[in-house]
Amino acid sequence: MKPSKYTTLSEINVTPLVDVMLVLLIVFMITAPLLKSGMKVNLPQSVAKEIDPAQAELITISREGSIFWDNEPISLEILRERLITRRDSGRLKPILVQGDKEVQYGRVIEVMDIIKELQIEKLGLVLKPRQL
Repeated sequence: MKPSKYTTLSEINVTPLVDVMLVLLIVFMITAPLLKSGMKVNLPQSVAKEIDPAQAELITISREGSIFWDNEPISLEILRERLITRRDSGRLKPILVQGDKEVQYGRVIEVMDIIKELQIEKLGLVLKPRQL
């Protein structure tokens, strides 16, 4: 046998693989944000019963951001204490939160964060039905 002047290459050339992976990465980076928005779905209609306000704890947030528990002004700390006390004693009714249309969104979130932090799941928002 005559020795060949060509030798076999035992290493894998990863350059084409890296090129393909970078192109795929760029394609996914561009298309991923587009997949999150613009999706139209037909949501089911709700047949939820109204909760009687007399059978619930009512937390109101005024236009100025003041918090009221059944028309009594309270602070966030007192709200937390009352919720803990009622939750631990088993006397906690479902909670309804109603906020003024002009109140800052962050204020409503502060109240809801306390409720979520305390792992209270019976929570509802008071809304005015839309007039058609």
